[in-house]
Parts: sequence; structure tokens; C-alpha cells
Amino acid sequence: MNTPQVPTPPLLELHDATVVRDGRTVLHALRLRIPAGRHTAILGANGCGKSTLVQLLTRELHALAHPDGTPPVRVFGARLGDVARLRARLGIVTGRIHQDLLSVPALRVDAAVVAAAYGSIAPVAPALVDDALRIAAHEARAAMAAAHLAGRRYATLSAGEARRVLIARALVHRPEALLLDEPSTGLDVVARAQLLDRLRALARGGTTLVLVTHHAEELVPEIGHVVLLREGRVLAEGPRADMLDAGLLSQAFGAPLRLHCDAAGVPALQVAPGD
Repeated sequence: MNTPQVPTPPLLELHDATVVRDGRTVLHALRLRIPAGRHTAILGANGCGKSTLVQLLTRELHALAHPDGTPPVRVFGARLGDVARLRARLGIVTGRIHQDLLSVPALRVDAAVVAAAYGSIAPVAPALVDDALRIAAHEARAAMAAAHLAGRRYATLSAGEARRVLIARALVHRPEALLLDEPSTGLDVVARAQLLDRLRALARGGTTLVLVTHHAEELVPEIGHVVLLREGRVLAEGPRADMLDAGLLSQAFGAPLRLHCDAAGVPALQVAPGD
């Protein structure tokens, strides 16, 4: 007799998630469902609610509770309460973590990556670092072409090097998915290309990418689904080819835009000249 298959819960599910900051609603009963295994970009202008969405997942912010007790945010089908379990399945990379690491001037890269296994910024006690963790940390650095940086102090890294180490930290748990908040911000053209190549390799290797960005150029070809946010709401979502439309993108960014895609289908946006 065939055993019934249990449906895989979505990677991320927001059910009427509302967030109020300083008396202003910044997410308006947001509904969003990202299935497990689907590379997705959440794209929109500054102020559209992207950062608030990320802060929901890092628990820096909380959505308003529902009267019936239904959780407004679920990750892999679970509430956000178990942070350790969340870290083990979803790696999160934000600029806030970068700033936290800079606050420990003597912190070496190898220690920074190992510390992520315990959700720490500061180095952990040697007794807590076994061979399995050392191997996982080395593999994470290697996946991001950062193995040679192990002995460097994090504070001395270039922007591109630091970004690769941040992602290596998120990979130390071997998570199923990575959520990346504006990963190429501040990088020069070479460092950005190198970083995006690494992300493409991760995607091809089976790590699901969820990219939160206002840079269309970060939409690597592996990302097949795009969610457009505007003013705390989902403006539109669907297959990449449908969402990369000059009209829709102009609505999302609140200005007339021109869209150009290169040979690999990576988009670039330009403001359309006025009449």
C-alpha cells in the first residue's frame, strides 16, 4: 500500500502580516507564500517594506497578533519562536550582522564563521568547536571562495571579502535556503560579479535563494520567480519573465523605467528620459 505523501510546508508564509512602526503601517496585511525550493526575488524601491520583511524574520520587528491566534509568519511551517531551529534551516544575511562583526575589532574570519553555529558574534570557547564544526566552517568558507581569508581579521576585509564571509557564516549550518538582504550593496563591479557567481553556484548546488533587493541586477538567472512590493503590499508576483516588464517595474518603483536584459537574462533598469 502506498504511503500518502505529506505536503512540504512552504519556505516562507506571511498571512495578513501587518507591521506598525512609529504609528505608521509599513506592511499592510501582507500575504506572501514562497514554496520550498523555489528561488525567489522580492524586488521593490526603498521604503516599500523589504527591510521590514527581513526584520520580521530576524525578530527585530513583530507583526500584529491575529485575534484567532493564527501566526502571521511561518518559516518551513513553524512559528518564529525557535530561533536555533530557524538558523539551521534558513541562513539570513543582512548588513546588521556586518556591523555587529565590525564591533569586535580583533575577530578573525575563521572564528567569525565558527561562532555562527552558536548564533554568536564573539569567538566561542575552543571546547565547543569539534571536528565536525571545523569541517563545516571550512566548507562554508570554501563555498564562498573565502577559505584563504581564515586568518584575517574581519575588520580588515574589503567590502567584497566581508560579504562573502557573511554568507559563509550563514552556510555553516548547511541550511536549505538563504535569505539575502541587498547582498551586493556597496560592492564594485568586479566584487559584485564575483559574489553573484558564488550565489549562482549555491543555487545550482541545491540551496534555495530568497533575494530581497532594489537592485534588479542582482536577479541571477536561477531566480525564476519575482515578487514586486510597493508601499507595504504585493503589487504583483509571478514568473520572472512576466514580472520583468517595464510597465510593472515602473509601478513598483514609482517612476517611468526602461528595462534591458543581457544575454543571460539579467536585467538592468534605467529611468526613462522625460519628454
